[in-house]
Amino acid sequence: MKNKITILIIASIATLIALSGIQAYLIENTYQLKKRAFIQETDDAISDIDNHPELDSLMDILGEDLRVNLGDYENDRISKKTVIQKLRTVSDNINTPYMQRYQKELDSINLGYKIRYKRELVSIVVFTGEKNDTIFPSSSMQNATFLGEDFKDKDSHVVKNSRTFTEFDFITQEKDSVFLNTFDVELKTRDVILITDWKSIVFRRMATLLICSVLLFLFVVGLLYYSIKKLINQKKITEIKTDFINNITHELKTPLATLSVASKSLKNKEIRNSEEAFDNTLAIVDRQNTRLQKLIDQVLTNSLSANDIVLSKDLVTDTDYFNDLIADFKLATQQHELEVENNICSQEVVLRIDTFHFTTAIMNILENAVKYGNSPTKISIETFVKGSTYVIKIMDNGPGINQKDQQQIFDKFFRVSHGNVHNVKGLGLGLYYTSQIVKAHDGEIIVESEVHKGTTFIIQIPIH
Repeated sequence: MKNKITILIIASIATLIALSGIQAYLIENTYQLKKRAFIQETDDAISDIDNHPELDSLMDILGEDLRVNLGDYENDRISKKTVIQKLRTVSDNINTPYMQRYQKELDSINLGYKIRYKRELVSIVVFTGEKNDTIFPSSSMQNATFLGEDFKDKDSHVVKNSRTFTEFDFITQEKDSVFLNTFDVELKTRDVILITDWKSIVFRRMATLLICSVLLFLFVVGLLYYSIKKLINQKKITEIKTDFINNITHELKTPLATLSVASKSLKNKEIRNSEEAFDNTLAIVDRQNTRLQKLIDQVLTNSLSANDIVLSKDLVTDTDYFNDLIADFKLATQQHELEVENNICSQEVVLRIDTFHFTTAIMNILENAVKYGNSPTKISIETFVKGSTYVIKIMDNGPGINQKDQQQIFDKFFRVSHGNVHNVKGLGLGLYYTSQIVKAHDGEIIVESEVHKGTTFIIQIPIH
């Protein structure tokens, strides 16, 4: 049974982990889709800005400068590096008006969030006849930003790639002759944007999904925890009830066996012909019958809850009540090595209690101290007044109760065991009954204990 429950718990946790993994995978996919949709939305919103006439005119200035510089390069007047340097100088000059106009157009769209923009130069390749010459990039020039803000590309996104072929003409001179030549230029650029706080925006758009996912996950975890806890508790209750049935069966077997022998003896002619033997046998039957009745009454009475117990309260003086109770307890256990320390408070207090039920409840604690305690048994009973509460502390020198068992010691049918063995006979109803009686008196009972250091029961009842 224990192995089956362990396997069930492991399988449940493994299933929960698998479902969590699937949920995380789906959330990640949703995140990527939302991210792409958001970027596409931004791209669509700003796609027409590049076509503004003022921006086009500024780009024409760059194009014309590039045409002149490439012509000088083809005439061997400047190097590739100088071509890019001159292009960069012109781009620096027009960058400020370009970005002012770009930002103005961006503000007119009113996206609701800020973006940073740059245009990067990817490559410049010159084609002359069958020969092609790469002007950019080169080993010495890798920084490609020539318009906009220069920012890192970690969280940036390319919104547009451009590739244009243009035919440029240039004048060359050989000796005294002047010629007009042409060459083709392939120019590749890309527009890159960086959306400020784009992760926060995407997460806000996923807020409902994330909240529902977290709540669902917590609900499933809570449900699993509740189910496993209930399963373990049910297993414990089953074991406790099985133990109770075994105990009550054992308790009933002895008087029933004695009754069986006595009833068979009554059929014996010799017993029937002997008045003394007949009376002795009848006395045995009567005693065992009384024992069975008391055992059944104990089970029925001690199984009652606080709401089912009908109290008949009397006014008693605490000193007289506890002195009589301790005297009766000593008399009932005089065969044991027992020392009871009486520390009843000197101030006389009138208690309103059901003497029969309350005495039985206290006796259950005292009898447990004797049954489970060390020899010689030492018990201390201390009472005192705390505000409007009467406090009763019963301390013993027994083996103590571990922390785990303390949480269940007042449960019905529960019995403290050593390992898997119950060394003392009992039905596991005594302390349950005691707790119910205290509750019926509007009181509270708690236990304080350390292993090998004894146990203390504290009962608090209101003073009327």
